[in-house]
Amino acid sequence: MLQNVGSLDRWVRAIVGLVIVSLVFWGPQTPWGYLGLIPIATAAFSWCPLYAMFGLSTCATARRAST
Repeated sequence: MLQNVGSLDRWVRAIVGLVIVSLVFWGPQTPWGYLGLIPIATAAFSWCPLYAMFGLSTCATARRAST
C-alpha cells in the first residue's frame, strides 16, 4: 500500500478526528462523533482511500513507501 497522506495532512487529520470524537463525550453527546475515527485511522496508516481513488497524494515522492 502506498502512502498518500503527508505529515502535515496527518497532523490535521489526527487533530480534527480527536475533536470530532470528543463530541461523543462533550457537546451534543451523539454517537455521530465516532465518525472522527475515520480521519484518525487515515492519519495512523498514512493512507486515504479517497486520495487513492482520485490519484491524489500529499506525500513527498521521495518518502512514498510500498508495503
